[in-house]
Amino acid sequence: MADTETDVKTTVDTGKFRLLHTMLRVIDLERSIDFYTRHLGMKLLRRVENEHGRFTLAFLGYGDEESHSVIELTCNWGRTDPYEIGTAYGHIAIAVPDIYAVCAALEKAGVRIPRPPGPMKGGRRPIAFIEDPDGYRIELVERA
Repeated sequence: MADTETDVKTTVDTGKFRLLHTMLRVIDLERSIDFYTRHLGMKLLRRVENEHGRFTLAFLGYGDEESHSVIELTCNWGRTDPYEIGTAYGHIAIAVPDIYAVCAALEKAGVRIPRPPGPMKGGRRPIAFIEDPDGYRIELVERA
């Protein structure tokens, strides 16, 4: 029996769709920008202050927003209590060339590494998980 929701094809041409960004809410914007730029090598691409909405957005990534997906950090002014990450959030993933050397350098810099580098059970490609200052998990995947 067919499931009509999953069997219905969209009439929209998705050929030019692309993923723009992933948004993370952060408490201390400067601390988070420092983490992503200093430890992960991202560039601060732009910053948007919204007086009316009382928030600041910072867009970071490895290339311009016209051709690369980026991270949007959102800082709501005056908020000091941490956000609940929840059980639905998983992680973002970043490809790195030598995961063991990267993790050694991150650990030396004080970055939390809850899952040290190594292959997954049944897998061969080494991965690791690190955490940003707000507790968001970032998967590092070794790719040459």
